Amino acid sequence: MTMEDEDGSAALSARNIQRKAGGVGGNGVCIDRQPDTVVHQAGLNHTAGRGSRSGPGAHSATGIRVLKQRNMKRNGSRSCVTRKSRFGSRERDWLKGDTQRGCVCLYRGTAEPPPPSSGPQASSNPQTDLQLVLCSTSTTVEELCAQRDGQELYIQLHGDLVRRMDSSERPLQMVYDYLTSMGYADLTRVQHEAANSDLSCLIRFYSERPVNADQQERTLLKGVFSVRKGKTQLHKWAERQVILCGTCLIVASVKDSLTGKMHILPLVGGKVEEVKRRQHCLMFSSAGSQAQTYFVNFDSLTEYQRWHRQASKVVSQTVSVVDLSCYSLETVPEYLFYCQDITHLNLRHNFMNLQGPGGLLNLPRFSQLKSLNLSHNRLGVFPDCVCEILTLTELNLSCNKIHAIPEQISNLQSLQTLSLDGNHLDSLPEELGDLSQLNSLGLSFNDFSHIPAVLERLSTVDKLAMAGNRVESLDLCTLIRMSHLRNVDLRLNSLRWVKSEALTGMSQVTQLDLRDNLLDSADLSSMCNLETLHCQRNQLGTLTLSGFTLRTLHASSNRLTTVNLYPVPNQLTHMDLSQNLLEYLPDWICDCRKIEVLDITHNLLSELPSRLFNSLSLRRLLTGNNRLQRLPDLLDHVPLEVLDLQHNKLKELPESLFCKALNLKYLNASANALESIPPSSQSEESLSTLQELYLSGNNLNENCAALLVGHRNLHVLHMAYNQLLSFPASKLSKLELLEELNLSGNKLKSVPSTVSSCKRLHTLIAHSNHLTVFPEILSLPEIKLVDLSCNELTEIQLPESLPPTLQELDLTGNSNLILEHKTLNLFSHITTLKLDQKSTATLGDSLSSSCPWNHGYSEMTGQRNKLCVSVLAVDRFGDGVEACYGIFDGDRNEEVPRLLQCTMGDVLCEELQHSSLDSVYMCNTFLTSHRKLGMAGQKLGASALLCYIHHEATDSGGYLSLTVANVGTCQAILCRNGQPVQLSKVYSLESCHEEMERVKLNKAIITEISWDFIGQQSEWSHMLLSSVGLLLPVSVGASETVGAHRVPLSAG
Repeated sequence: MTMEDEDGSAALSARNIQRKAGGVGGNGVCIDRQPDTVVHQAGLNHTAGRGSRSGPGAHSATGIRVLKQRNMKRNGSRSCVTRKSRFGSRERDWLKGDTQRGCVCLYRGTAEPPPPSSGPQASSNPQTDLQLVLCSTSTTVEELCAQRDGQELYIQLHGDLVRRMDSSERPLQMVYDYLTSMGYADLTRVQHEAANSDLSCLIRFYSERPVNADQQERTLLKGVFSVRKGKTQLHKWAERQVILCGTCLIVASVKDSLTGKMHILPLVGGKVEEVKRRQHCLMFSSAGSQAQTYFVNFDSLTEYQRWHRQASKVVSQTVSVVDLSCYSLETVPEYLFYCQDITHLNLRHNFMNLQGPGGLLNLPRFSQLKSLNLSHNRLGVFPDCVCEILTLTELNLSCNKIHAIPEQISNLQSLQTLSLDGNHLDSLPEELGDLSQLNSLGLSFNDFSHIPAVLERLSTVDKLAMAGNRVESLDLCTLIRMSHLRNVDLRLNSLRWVKSEALTGMSQVTQLDLRDNLLDSADLSSMCNLETLHCQRNQLGTLTLSGFTLRTLHASSNRLTTVNLYPVPNQLTHMDLSQNLLEYLPDWICDCRKIEVLDITHNLLSELPSRLFNSLSLRRLLTGNNRLQRLPDLLDHVPLEVLDLQHNKLKELPESLFCKALNLKYLNASANALESIPPSSQSEESLSTLQELYLSGNNLNENCAALLVGHRNLHVLHMAYNQLLSFPASKLSKLELLEELNLSGNKLKSVPSTVSSCKRLHTLIAHSNHLTVFPEILSLPEIKLVDLSCNELTEIQLPESLPPTLQELDLTGNSNLILEHKTLNLFSHITTLKLDQKSTATLGDSLSSSCPWNHGYSEMTGQRNKLCVSVLAVDRFGDGVEACYGIFDGDRNEEVPRLLQCTMGDVLCEELQHSSLDSVYMCNTFLTSHRKLGMAGQKLGASALLCYIHHEATDSGGYLSLTVANVGTCQAILCRNGQPVQLSKVYSLESCHEEMERVKLNKAIITEISWDFIGQQSEWSHMLLSSVGLLLPVSVGASETVGAHRVPLSAG
């Protein structure tokens, strides 16, 4: 094995390390003995003790040395291991001898805060020392600590909480398991990655608990200060130990001692004020008529500000709340038990122990505790001691790997809320039914296969929260016996049947959630008082409901051909039937007198009923992606505000559309066959309120543009890919409120100079035309994005200065455009400037002209007008006829996409040197790129797709192959004979069953799955890749998060 990093230097080395005497084997330690643990430490005088038991060489008999880097500062995610220094040959040989040997990086965080004299610019992060520990996968924490004279080790995953490791845990094996679960398959590669210190942003080990100064301040403040009790001068100042913990100020009766009497001052609702006649002095007062007061004089301004800041938070509370969540705590601070007024204690997301002075067994000492949150603490068992806190009204034990609830739960007679979500429960004790005041019970994401019978006795619980369990059938008779239930949540189970044989009316349930199950039919007609039904993402072919009280119906992403409701749902206001197989709409829909929102997109509809289109209640009608050929005429004024007609077969719109729908603000009629649009009014004066109009992908000409003048409230106008030869200048000047204009893909030779009248315009997209003159838009005060690519521009007339708002300018594809240096300097402040690179290829480089592919890129911003997407496009990749293309979408962040754009191509080049198997090098490219992102990848993340065109290794002169890999919510689509062929999966919860099962297996609590198909423009981007002769795709495998697929391409 060659333990080298990206540029060929050893990965197992340390920054600026000066290697001294005493190397492995230099103290009589034979490498052939293959020691389990070798710790390397730099900066020590190794010559001081070759035979001494007290020097660094004392551990040589067991094969231990330490390479230590003192006070080393990390720079972002860059490796703290240099590429110039490396281990000696004996050490490398020892590593090569067995893949079960490797390196663990140990960090040491110091608890000392920076001195006050360092100023406000001083870093608050503790300095860290790095130790590189050579060991084997069988080495335990106990053995490591014994060899290092240490006491314990800590582990941190993804920059989150720090956990103390058990003595039997094996650090190197944990790293190997972690890397294997990520997708690394080859053990040699795992060994190499485990030695890379960049991995510390994912998994990091500490030789002592790192201390966060801010966290320590919020948990506990203490010190010895001058203290005076009371407001009168009768009491004298005295040095006392003072503690601020939880909700109380604690003052010891003697200096430097906590053995005497402790004076407790409750601060909630009290006061903390500055004492102006003394420097750095605060007055602490409790609330109430019998209020007590303490004066504390601090030694420095820093101490004074720290105590004032924390105490002010406490006194501002209306109830006695202590929040210690996410502090990596193992026990409750001992001083907190002096705060007997605490009513709400939050210990979520820690590592609480049962035993010890501050363990959970001591929680009953809080005599007034009402709310206790112990979620996400890895408890493994239900803490019985909690059942002794008889004052509890709220208890949260979610996500603790609990398998059973004790019978003693019945002691908590005051309990009103019990959260047990995200555990391993498959049954409940009968004693739970004795909790007469319990009104909220969370059982979601457990292992229940049926609804527990004990719930029948909990008469005050009105919601059945059992999402994410293993329930396969729902017997409505069971729900009838639970007459107290109003809301039933059974989403994300494995429901296949709903049993309702010989069932009388069930009147109590008003809300039912059956989303993301396996139902193929559902008869819920017996639920006569049902108001809201969610049944999205099932396999429903038929659905039968009662319409007496139905208000909201969500049934998208099924296989519905019809929906049966009786009687007509006169209370129905919102219905979503999108993503189904409807060929016609049921008659009862037209009779709904209160319906306001109707989504029937992505069905098989060829016509709409006239009564529906003329509804006097409908405000949003979404009918995109159907087969509509015509729309009925509007007979009267309608309240319609949003109308989505995109991707149909319409040749015309109703003549009276804009005259009768005066409230219409959004119209999307893109991707139809329109040759004209209706006038905005029947008179010269228009009452149009239209703000967004999308007409792209039709057959409209310049005559239609003249009809837009009546829509003077337009903010967004898209007329891309039509037959426009020009745009009337006088008409454009009337659209003064226009903010976004898209005229791409037409035959325009110029954009009218009157565009300068649109003072609010921030986006102009006019690519793929015949423009020869640069539009007069650089004087607009709010212009942000200008896309004039693929035109015939030859020069640009620029003002003396560009608007500071301009962020993106695309001038690619203008082959005759020549920019002077002065112009380029003027463009230097633009964040994204896209220009063609002039080719300097010689005759020997003419290979590029023979590439059998071309690429293009298209993008569209969404409601936030921010598209955080970066593109990697390399037409000539590597040494031969190869190419590499990628798209990286950061959703709301720009940092990660830009980092991937700069690094992922280089990473792919490196991975190609290690493996010729496409599923391996593509998967490893993603994994290595993720590691290189450092903490940015942990906090932000991105979706990514990478395409690699290459010759097969076994046939370098034959066919080309396209290998695709992706992560996140992005996808590669191949267009073959006009039909889309999916080359990759979308790794999201709603689209990937394996991803959903993985998340559920790890007991994550899924609160909502967002899958929005409304008619409005959504954020998207895509890259177009054309080639000659595409053959059938062949899957080459996928990992948990990265899918790789290969498509052979014809070379000719």
